[in-house]
Amino acid sequence: MAKTDRTGNRKRRESFTKRKPDMGYYSIITDTEETEKNYIYGFRDSFPEAVQKRLVIKVLETKTNELIKQSLDQALLEIPYSRVWIVFDRDRVVGFDDIIAEAERNGISVAWSNPCIEIWFDAYFGKMPAYQDSVACCKGFANTFETKTGQKYKKSDRQIYNKLKRYGDEDTAIRIAEEKLQGYKRDGVEKPSEMCPCTTVQKLILEIRQKIAQCT
Repeated sequence: MAKTDRTGNRKRRESFTKRKPDMGYYSIITDTEETEKNYIYGFRDSFPEAVQKRLVIKVLETKTNELIKQSLDQALLEIPYSRVWIVFDRDRVVGFDDIIAEAERNGISVAWSNPCIEIWFDAYFGKMPAYQDSVACCKGFANTFETKTGQKYKKSDRQIYNKLKRYGDEDTAIRIAEEKLQGYKRDGVEKPSEMCPCTTVQKLILEIRQKIAQCT
């Protein structure tokens, strides 16, 4: 049955509008099933309930070679009040630099990590070691995580954000990651694939934190 307005008249379909969160809408596209998603949703859930009602963050999964298409599709769906980000790792991705460059040409922001997101997690504990591949990075971070927390690291841990915040320091992570990124640029290194270890996840975290600070 069609819905009616207060006068009992049937509402026209175009009068129904999608709720627009006044602090924005973030669509975050990733090519992993657990780690990045768990971290981002943990970050979101750390906000006060009032903020979560005003700032929507959702994570969508897709294949690596579909990151750009999925992001562009999502941007078309959510314009004009959305922000679309891609979050993915260097790992063994073919065309890593090309994906980043194409995304940026299309106005899509990218939070990449080289060799993997665990290098960003390491920064919470005050360092960004020079791991050259994702296997060594994951193993090294697992050792650090166990030392700092007394717990085993699991990529499927839904509490990973809370644990990083509890045992580490997010401001320190942002500072270390940004210093590392700018250091490469000062040395003339421009390709993300050649910046190892490095990450830009801090830019996503900082953008959302600043948005919340400005609106509350």
